[in-house]
Amino acid sequence: MPSKTWFITGASAGIGRIVTEQLLERGDRVAATARRPEVLSDLADRHGDRLWTASLDVTDTKALGDVVERAFADLGEIEVVYSNAGRGSVGAAEEMTAEAIEEQIALNMTAPIHLLRAVLPHFRAQRGGRFIQMSTMGAHISTPGASMYHASKWGVEGFLESVIAEVAPFGVGITMVEPGIIRTTFGANLSISPGMPEYADGPAGQIRKYLETVGNVTAEAPGDPRKVAAAIIASADSTPAPRRLALGSDAYNAMRTALASRIAELDAGKETAASTDF
Repeated sequence: MPSKTWFITGASAGIGRIVTEQLLERGDRVAATARRPEVLSDLADRHGDRLWTASLDVTDTKALGDVVERAFADLGEIEVVYSNAGRGSVGAAEEMTAEAIEEQIALNMTAPIHLLRAVLPHFRAQRGGRFIQMSTMGAHISTPGASMYHASKWGVEGFLESVIAEVAPFGVGITMVEPGIIRTTFGANLSISPGMPEYADGPAGQIRKYLETVGNVTAEAPGDPRKVAAAIIASADSTPAPRRLALGSDAYNAMRTALASRIAELDAGKETAASTDF
């Protein structure tokens, strides 16, 4: 397989770090961005100029655009952009602070939108490219206490679902990666809003107590991060681009159950739907 050049956000830890490592090991070039790119120094020592790094907070839209421009200027053609940066938040809707709400939307939805908009002129100029968005099975299911996380992921998928057809004529493919729970530090980095006593005994409160007891809820998750990373990399070589990539048996089973339930609810309202026609 010919080597490729990738641009990755959130490359310093978790799946972003593992994807970066695996790409470099197979001989690809990587433009790795992170808020603290210095943690990638060991990879720079090992792989030299095949690793390009930049400091980036993806919620800073101007900086995001500047880094994208610099990466394409320095590296020339970039075949794959992997939008990976993100994190989760926990709290009942009423418990969420305004800052936590804004962060979830900015990080998980608005930043990927601006990233895609920034790379599209380059993809069009080179007559092709692949945009891979790290999503989640949580874009199809929902959990009490994670409303803003789900909202941000459902939102970015709705955006990308629409854009797929817009950019297909330019040879640009888009894939939404929808893993289940992966064994990473994701669970240890959750943003947890202050609790309200009114919700303490409800579903959101029970989830909060569980997280407080367990700590990193993803520490013993069923998803193998190295296998997930390998599947993401392999998806970039698939033609046409897979629209969605479910990873993990937990993701497959949870999403299938949710979709079947949604279809059943839709079918139950078929007569009502038809009754409102002229």
